Amino acid sequence: MKLEQGQIWKKGDQYLRIVEWARLSIEYKRMKDPLTKEGTLHKVTKKEFCRLLKDAELVVLEKPAVETPEDDGM
Repeated sequence: MKLEQGQIWKKGDQYLRIVEWARLSIEYKRMKDPLTKEGTLHKVTKKEFCRLLKDAELVVLEKPAVETPEDDGM
């Protein structure tokens, strides 16, 4: 598992989003809904965060599709 800034993890009914990834620590936000981005900030060591992620699953939020201009054939 590779931790990256901005990842969202689901554990039970809570979501954990990595806000700041540093060499020895992780600052994350604990949220009820990942779309509102409202929650409480927590700062822990990487080891504590990895233990917290046990039985959690990585959430991949889909980005809206970007429309590309159509080719006119010129």
